Amino acid sequence: MTMVKAGDAAPTFKAPADSGGDLSLEDFKGKTLVLYFYPKDDTPGCTVEANEFTTLADEFAAAGATVLGVSRDTVKSHCKFRDKYGLKVALLSDPELTLHNAYGAWGEKTMYGKKVEGVLRSTFVIDGRGVVVKAYPNVKAAGHAAKVLADLQG
Repeated sequence: MTMVKAGDAAPTFKAPADSGGDLSLEDFKGKTLVLYFYPKDDTPGCTVEANEFTTLADEFAAAGATVLGVSRDTVKSHCKFRDKYGLKVALLSDPELTLHNAYGAWGEKTMYGKKVEGVLRSTFVIDGRGVVVKAYPNVKAAGHAAKVLADLQG
């Protein structure tokens, strides 16, 4: 599966969120959505990324964007992660890799010199019409949220 790119229609989704209930692409019609995929709750890089998105949450809101994080973790794990760090971004649970595969955020990567299958840390900015306007493949966690925000602010 190839990764979704700018200009593509965003794959629709519906997934359980840490807030209880499901969130779907449809819920964000008319709004900008920042959808970021990360490997695992409460691991060093993922914590840095989630904390940076949280620190900038008000600026993202001011730019008219909602940020959603997606990983394979359970909703219960997401709630622990959110509560431990006071995260202000909604977290979606995708244990079956439905969203990951739809967006091309799962595949072969190299870790410690070995080829493995796993989450391809990536982010997608989706406009209010459901079109991907920016795709960030191969994201490095530190500083990423600020880069996305700067791009949103033009």
